[in-house]
Formats: sequence, C-alpha cells, structure tokens
Amino acid sequence: MFIVSIDEEMCSGCDSCAEGCPAHILGFDGEHAFVSGDEAECLGCEACISVCPSDAITVTEM
Repeated sequence: MFIVSIDEEMCSGCDSCAEGCPAHILGFDGEHAFVSGDEAECLGCEACISVCPSDAITVTEM
C-alpha cells in the first residue's frame, strides 16, 4: 500500500500530476492538486512525482 501526499504550499497548480496518474486518484481544483480517490489504489509508480515541477508530491510505502 502506498500513501500519496501533496504539499499545497509547494504545489504550483500545473495539474500535471492529476493528468499523469495512471490510477486516477489525483484531482485538481483549479488551484491545487489533491488526493481525490482511494489512496489504496495508488500503484506506487511515482508517475506523479516525475511530472511535478515543484517537488510537491511524496509517495510513501506503508
């Protein structure tokens, strides 16, 4: 199981992580990204991290 965390203060609001998440668990509210789905569905692939230009995302294995 993986836990996705997004630091709102660091998030630039680009929406790249939500678009790049193959599990579709990230959303975008027009200003910041957020975890919108079930974190248990995170694949741990770190695709969201690789596209985030502001290093606002961490994925932790539980």
